[in-house]
Amino acid sequence: MIAIIKYNGGNVNSVQNALNRLNVDSIITDDPEKILKADKVIFPGVGEASSTMKLLKEKELDLLIPGLKQPVLGICLGMQLMCGKNEEGNTEGMGIFDINVRKFPSKDIVPHMGWNTVSGQTSPLFSGIEESSDVYFVHSYYCELSDFTTSVCDYILPFSASLQKDNFYAVQFHPEKSGIVGNQIVKNFINL
Repeated sequence: MIAIIKYNGGNVNSVQNALNRLNVDSIITDDPEKILKADKVIFPGVGEASSTMKLLKEKELDLLIPGLKQPVLGICLGMQLMCGKNEEGNTEGMGIFDINVRKFPSKDIVPHMGWNTVSGQTSPLFSGIEESSDVYFVHSYYCELSDFTTSVCDYILPFSASLQKDNFYAVQFHPEKSGIVGNQIVKNFINL
């Protein structure tokens, strides 16, 4: 069973639909006991960082998530909240990845929305995926490059398209909206 963390953020239903297409059982929940018992956890996200962290803190999910031992996949805002300082709303994230989240420097071409190429993939999430594949992005803030970076995208500047540390995996793009490539990434996560 895969637990999809519920916190009033967007795209939880589209993530569950992606799992349904793969015939994978999942539950959308904010119940700590159910999250702890899940085989894997997906932390999706569409929304604003400071208000989302407030909701996570109200449910103490900000304390639960960093302590999880099973594979965890953060998506988009989920990835950003797994990092440290976030310029959106001057928000302090969960610090799983000790890197900052910054706003893209140009207001004229933000948000970064649509298909773009990822390269330099080193994570098992990208098993069977060709180098320089395209995935779907929607974001105005980005995670810095770091030792945790497992793929890179270039939009205005190079940034972390994905991260990994121990059992924590994260992607800035939306695998549930990224066609065949995204479907494979979800399968790879399921098979970790």
